[in-house]
Formats: sequence, structure tokens, C-alpha cells
Amino acid sequence: MKKDFKAIAKKIIELKNADLALREKLIQSRQLSNGYNDEMKALHHKNAQILNDIINTIGYPTKDKVGKEASEATWLIIQHSIGQPKFMKKCAALLEKAVTENHANPINLAYLNDRIAVFEGKPQRYGTQFDWDVDGNLSPNLYDDLTKVNERRKAIGLNTLEEQTETIRRQVKNENQSPPTDYENRKQEMEEWKRNVGWTK
Repeated sequence: MKKDFKAIAKKIIELKNADLALREKLIQSRQLSNGYNDEMKALHHKNAQILNDIINTIGYPTKDKVGKEASEATWLIIQHSIGQPKFMKKCAALLEKAVTENHANPINLAYLNDRIAVFEGKPQRYGTQFDWDVDGNLSPNLYDDLTKVNERRKAIGLNTLEEQTETIRRQVKNENQSPPTDYENRKQEMEEWKRNVGWTK
């Protein structure tokens, strides 16, 4: 870690901790699956603004600049800035450059690019993004081809999509998360939200 970026690293980790603490609170009160919570939306927006200022000052917070923990925290904040398409895409381009220079984790880039693809209504390449299906199970969002997805996953050190699906479903069960009560209504709300924030037209 660069010496003069210690305070920045600390700040990024604080942003991530606030995000995770709020998520835990919403899990405990069983509010995590009820659409995009207003408190969480406000926190994600604030975190993205602060991180954007940091990126404009020091560039992408890579491992060599801010250390591994703060670099991973950076990715989490970006991944959660779902109401900021321009910021998310800007970060994806910066993260891609950092990955090619071996300063960031290719798995993080796979997750970020998949999330952007899902919001834009395109098939994901690594199958990292999941949502509730019509049967009330968490399933991967649209992806192109299972064999290719698993090949890409293996190339960056991920398990198979089938194994990941099992893990994710186990996790939500442990967290007592439940599917939305009205699947069609939630789907409609999601499409409307994507249009409103600028992911789709």
C-alpha cells in the first residue's frame, strides 16, 4: 500500500462496513427481499459519490495503492451502486485496465460486467448474478451458454454455475430470505426502475 493513501484506504473500508451493517440489519428485519430499500438506496448513492471523488483523485483504488482489503471494498461499493449506471460503467473500464495490469482481481471484473449486462437486459458471461424465478427459487439471470459460462468461470478460478446455484440457495435459506410475494409485480417494478435510472430505454 502506498503510504499517503492510508487514510483513503481506511475511508473506503468504512464505507463498505456501513453497507454490510445496513444489509445485516435488513436481513434481520426481513426487509432485504422487498424491493430496493430506501435507506439502502440512499447509502449506496452516498458511497458511490464519495468513491467517485476518491477515484477522480487517485485513480482506481488498486491493491498496490490502497491494499487488498480496501481494493476489495472498492469493488463491493461499485457493485452496489446500482442506481448509477454511468459510474458503474466508468469503474468497469478502470477495473478492466487494472486487471490487465495485474493490479486487481479478474473475478471482481466478471461480477461487475455481469451485473451491468443484467441491468442492460443482456446475457451475462459468467453467471454470477442471481434473482428470484417464477417458482420462488434463486436462479442465475439470463446467460449465453452453460458450457461456455463454466469454461469462463474455470479460467478465472470460479466453481461451476451448478455448484454456485446450490451455494447461493443455501445462503438465502440461512439468511431466512424469502421470494417476493408477487413475482410479476416485482418484475414490472424492476423494469420500471431500470428505465428510470437509465439502464434501459
